[in-house]
Amino acid sequence: MSLLVVGLSHRSAPVSVLERASLSADARAKLLHDTLAAEPAAEAAVLATCNRIELYADVDKFHAGVAELSTLLAQHSGVGLEELTPYLYVHYEDRAVHHLFSVACGLDSMVVGEGQILGQIKDTLALGQELHTAGRLLNDLFQQALRVGKRAHSETGIDRAGQSLVTFGLEQLAAGAPVADWAKGKRALVIGAGSMSSLAAATLGRTGIDEIVVANRTHARAERLAEILGESGTAARAIAMADVARELTRVDIAVSCTGATGLVLTGEAVALAVGESLSAPAAPADAASADAAIAEGCPVGFPATATAAAGAAMAGFGLVDEALRADGATAAAPDTAVAPDADSLELHGSWAENTERRIARERKDIPVPAGPVKLALLDLAMPRDIDAAVHRVPGVRLVDIESLAEASADAPMAADVDQVRAIVSDEVAAFGAAQRAAHITPTVVALRAMAAEVVAGEVARLEGRLPDLDDKQRSEVTQTVRRVVDKLLHAPTVRIKQLAAEPGGAGYADALRTLFDLDPDAVAAVSRADLNDADVKNRGRS
Repeated sequence: MSLLVVGLSHRSAPVSVLERASLSADARAKLLHDTLAAEPAAEAAVLATCNRIELYADVDKFHAGVAELSTLLAQHSGVGLEELTPYLYVHYEDRAVHHLFSVACGLDSMVVGEGQILGQIKDTLALGQELHTAGRLLNDLFQQALRVGKRAHSETGIDRAGQSLVTFGLEQLAAGAPVADWAKGKRALVIGAGSMSSLAAATLGRTGIDEIVVANRTHARAERLAEILGESGTAARAIAMADVARELTRVDIAVSCTGATGLVLTGEAVALAVGESLSAPAAPADAASADAAIAEGCPVGFPATATAAAGAAMAGFGLVDEALRADGATAAAPDTAVAPDADSLELHGSWAENTERRIARERKDIPVPAGPVKLALLDLAMPRDIDAAVHRVPGVRLVDIESLAEASADAPMAADVDQVRAIVSDEVAAFGAAQRAAHITPTVVALRAMAAEVVAGEVARLEGRLPDLDDKQRSEVTQTVRRVVDKLLHAPTVRIKQLAAEPGGAGYADALRTLFDLDPDAVAAVSRADLNDADVKNRGRS
């Protein structure tokens, strides 16, 4: 196994960088094809969520692989490699497996324990299978990651260690008060009708909020969400995007999560809505055009073709459709070399941790308004929907992805997290052993096939020399020879599988081929057959 992951996430980079690095659905497909076309990579998969981009590949050379994957990520995310270099992280072999399993369990999420990542990992695998860029290694890896994630959620209380991003965001807005008490008597505006916005609307609905108003670029989706909320007993109605500015003056809470690539609510628009002005003259030059775009029903930077689909079943609501975004990431790497040494692996493995500490030092606490909050804003979008300048508007409280990251980073770790970490460690060891054992299987199969050919040849030769043997005698002789060969091969093949499953056991397959002078083409033929079988099974699953 030569698994390599190069990536960028909320743990290694500030939101300002993540907002600019992104991958569309088409860019992901192109990135995967270009990765396979690159010399070091034999398989590839890209995990792209609103908080991370990670490129996974099976490579034959470590340094060359890091350099190539880094360059490709930079090209397709649209952010220069030099700019992204300080924020990269690189994991290799068992450390890469450990990283993905931790991600699948929610240990690497902005809010520890969230389960949405499992759906995103499933989508990553499905895309790799559809484009035939995921082979045996990545199929096994991502399927096992899904199983590990489900195991963590079923066997531990990791769900209690961290809440959903929506719930956590609303709790931050409530500033310590129970969300239900804080939301009582309030009216809310939800901008967007995808899964995150729908989850926010559903969560607000369960608090007993007075009314929810839904705005979406596609009005039919807004109407459908309002309809579903109404069926669950929540007063809800849909409005056109052109009415957002007016509605903002009537609500107490606004939640936004759209697919826009630019601002949906500017600082000036929010200031006008609460009858205040920005406390510093830093309004964007294009604020007027942004307000005009909203008034015309098209959020600034939201192209007419900017739609994507992903699914999520809302708790208590049967919603599916979402315009989810993918964060961008890239990595930089040292010059090409033939193989990684221990110092190199330690260096690459520590980059993310060092960068995370540096970013934490650079971040500043977001001010909370001293007086009463007239308008509470929750921005769940990446890139952001709401102008960060609203922090300067008196009476406005904004919680966004960056402030959620800061708040959750300081949250105390629960005992459940330690349990999940133990599960991850066990599963990483088991996965590595299984992969190493699988590596020698084609060689063992080829050895037994060669032995069977020898038996068949000797039986045929015996028949030529003793033609008077009857069928019963011939069968007994054949079975005896086969039993002798099987007994001679049994102990060595079982033992060599055990040895191969241990760390450093990859060389046993080569030793076996050399000792028995096995035909390399025969071993390769068994491997191809296994891959074809696995491909058929995986297509059936997806």
